[in-house]
Amino acid sequence: MAVLEGAVFAILLTCLLVIIRLYIVVKTGPNYKPGAKGPVAVLVVAGSGGHTTEILRLMESLSAAYTPRHYVIADTDRMSEEKICTFESSRHFDSESQFTICRIPRSREVHQSWASSVLSTLDALRYSLPLVFRLRPDMVLCNGPGTCVPLCVAGLLLGILGMKKVLLVYVESICRVQTLSLTGKILYPLSDYFFVQWSSLRDKYPKSIFLGRIV
Repeated sequence: MAVLEGAVFAILLTCLLVIIRLYIVVKTGPNYKPGAKGPVAVLVVAGSGGHTTEILRLMESLSAAYTPRHYVIADTDRMSEEKICTFESSRHFDSESQFTICRIPRSREVHQSWASSVLSTLDALRYSLPLVFRLRPDMVLCNGPGTCVPLCVAGLLLGILGMKKVLLVYVESICRVQTLSLTGKILYPLSDYFFVQWSSLRDKYPKSIFLGRIV
């Protein structure tokens, strides 16, 4: 009985320490200034269709200091890779464009049940952890596809373990006018910077940042 009680106490203590560490990582995020001493390695999460179009519009506003750029797409996405390659080849100011394209399993397919989505997200996390731990980006930039959830979790884990602070920047899709997307609701309390493109959302979510339409 004493051994069992000791094990339960150890588990509870570990959970408490993880929660405290997570709170510190999230709350101190805005104080972290990547790029102050050099290039910013950015992990860009591209979803299929409109998500990729919007994220590439965001990338147009980033300078050459954001390098290397690691794009992550779902393994079932057949269109985003071509769009990314076309975008990167058009960056005339960057003569030696440094970018990679990585694939992980999709967290959730359209019309997929919620129960099976949990399993598919855990499967995506299994691939996201080694990828993020290997790349160690300074920043994760995402705008709504479910694929970004396990990648952001992996980035948070780097900070919780004290290995590296990864800045999480989320930009809600311009299509979301009154309510956040499911991904937005999940990442709202975890993101260091959370941008919305409609003032109605800014009023509902005080942590969010409203700069008008940015894509």
